[in-house]
Amino acid sequence: MTDRLIDRAREALAAAHVPYSEYPVGAALRTADGSVFVGCNIENANYSNSLHAEEVAVAEAVKTGHTAFERLAVASAARDGVTPCGMCRQTLAEFAGDDLEIVCDRGDAVDTYTLGELLPTTISGETLDAASERREGVDR
Repeated sequence: MTDRLIDRAREALAAAHVPYSEYPVGAALRTADGSVFVGCNIENANYSNSLHAEEVAVAEAVKTGHTAFERLAVASAARDGVTPCGMCRQTLAEFAGDDLEIVCDRGDAVDTYTLGELLPTTISGETLDAASERREGVDR
């Protein structure tokens, strides 16, 4: 039996725009209420303006008011167990805790991580507040 969230991530691969890398990635994000939002990577010739599948899925969820996430599946056409990059991990950390489950497609199997395992030290509102407080203490 396959994982339905992985299936949704695989389906999202079909919409990927990857003329440069030829490496399509799909993501499926399940929210706390069970809604699922999908995304695919969308490349741009300068690469830095490219969108990653995970951030497209997050944007789809957030624009409709969903900000509590419980599970993310990521799949590439290569079925190589691709994980979210550092930028996508940080984006996920804006909305999810360390316990967000991330499943990565290996074809006949999946690798499962938590966001905390993939991004053990994150920048958060709390870390920004603490840094601001430290600066204020120095400025006095």
